[in-house]
Amino acid sequence: MPIIRQDSLFDIQVLYDLEPTHRFHSILSGIDIQPILDVVMKKSRFGPPQTLNYTAMIYSLIIRVTERIPFIKDLVRRLQNDLRFKIDCDFLVSDEIPSEASYSRMITLISESDALEIVQERTLLLAMSEGFVSDETVAIDATHVEARDRAPLKREKVEKEPKKRGRKKKEEREQWLLEKAAKETNLPLYEKTIVSQLDVPLSELRSSVPIHPKWGVKKNSEGKNVFWYGFKCHLAVGTKSQYIVQSLFSSGNLNDGKAAIPLLIGIQERLPSLKIEHATMDAGYDYHSIYKQVYRMGAQSVIAYNKKNESDPIGFDKHFAPTCVREHSYRYDSYDTKYETLKYTRPHECGDCPLANDSLCQKVYKMKITKDLRRYTAPARGSVKWNQIYKERSSVERVNAYLKGYFLLNQIYHCTGKKAKVHFDFVHLAYNASKLAIDRLTHLQTLAA
Repeated sequence: MPIIRQDSLFDIQVLYDLEPTHRFHSILSGIDIQPILDVVMKKSRFGPPQTLNYTAMIYSLIIRVTERIPFIKDLVRRLQNDLRFKIDCDFLVSDEIPSEASYSRMITLISESDALEIVQERTLLLAMSEGFVSDETVAIDATHVEARDRAPLKREKVEKEPKKRGRKKKEEREQWLLEKAAKETNLPLYEKTIVSQLDVPLSELRSSVPIHPKWGVKKNSEGKNVFWYGFKCHLAVGTKSQYIVQSLFSSGNLNDGKAAIPLLIGIQERLPSLKIEHATMDAGYDYHSIYKQVYRMGAQSVIAYNKKNESDPIGFDKHFAPTCVREHSYRYDSYDTKYETLKYTRPHECGDCPLANDSLCQKVYKMKITKDLRRYTAPARGSVKWNQIYKERSSVERVNAYLKGYFLLNQIYHCTGKKAKVHFDFVHLAYNASKLAIDRLTHLQTLAA
């Protein structure tokens, strides 16, 4: 049996072959940390003098991720014992080494702002301006990360009074409906249905995300439930360039589908020059609201169909292509962008069929995708092109694996959700900056050749 070797995500060895000084410079050259400095630096000339080198402290936190230094205390020890590493992090020889408490206070200040998200966006825009990001397909997926804290003890459930059986009276039902509607209106944004996110501003979508550690559950490859206490990291990745174009950090119990619309709106509003044609996701994102948001962006959805107690459609196959009288599936031919119509042609089996010229068996079948965005996409479900685009979804899974294996994503040691998000944002930033450095080096090697 032949062994199929999957190509690597990108040649990270290009960076590790460099001397540390050149490697760190290559990574940090693509990062503008000024928004973070504006948050942590003194705002007034009054008061005690500023003795800490905040620029070097921020750089050291980024390098900590790429060098896989798990704890802040290990970073401080490395700075104390390795003069070359200290200078590579942009500290002066005369600078005092910051303490763990100094790093903790700085991380707290960063966690109260959106400075890291601004820096991430600037790094991505720099990569786009240099021609390294021009994706037409984006893949979205989530991965779980365990928290350092122990899970809280389970509380004993309070037994509720059994509900009264039978149909409610008309007056009781009207009152019950009013109370139910009022209760749903007052729910937090991410506890409502996904459709409620469609017309919410991006700033509110991002600020309302729950980030405290919670119990999460998912099915593994064997179909068994896996439980963890911690967080979820949601990524939108360009399938060709392999850059993270948007990310979201949430509690572990957040449904994957509830993070898709904030990621898609983020791409639409923050990266208007990135023209996305397809968005591909697994069956966990099979919600009509997500299809609608992708359609609003002028793109097409390539999402695995998740059958939800639905009966099989009559006159259509499992991919919702029309069938002939003998139940042979019509073949997907093309998509008309002007009329938003899928075109299907007669099956091969109808060539010698005696009913081929009958009025019941038409030669061409057309279907508007707006009839049901969830079932009808361009390219059509089950077609070769649809399957090719869906396979590109593996890019986001490989990025998740790289973040855990090379960028400390699975080593979050902060005790609060806000500081854990800062760690995730540094991981996101370090990954994109490393990818930009590798693309630049590869481009220079190509020009030299």
